[in-house]
Amino acid sequence: QVQLVESGGGLVQAGGSLRLSCAASGRSFSSYSMGWFRQAPGKEREFVTAISASGTGTSYAGSVKGRFTISRDNAKNTVYLQMNSLKPEDTAVYYCAADRGGIISWYGSSGQGIDYWGKGTLVTVSS
Repeated sequence: QVQLVESGGGLVQAGGSLRLSCAASGRSFSSYSMGWFRQAPGKEREFVTAISASGTGTSYAGSVKGRFTISRDNAKNTVYLQMNSLKPEDTAVYYCAADRGGIISWYGSSGQGIDYWGKGTLVTVSS
């Protein structure tokens, strides 16, 4: 069983930056693909970004590419989401996710089939 705990959410002005963290349990963190999804009120959960177990492969939704950066520190069992140039449209609950498989199928999905999820952290971007 993998447990994921997000942190770093909050209120930020448009154009600002925020850094989310996801702390994972277990000694096998380096074997898991990791990523982030988000869900705005009344909308379906959507893919944001993912990173392979090794950290050498990444994927981004078109809406965040160039603004968001995912990274991981396997020694700390932690994945990060650096969010820059934030827009009001980025307002959502952000969920950390983990899976033992690869990340190719994550792109453009709502996260169905992904094994482990955090409880989410709220990001609010004011205009």
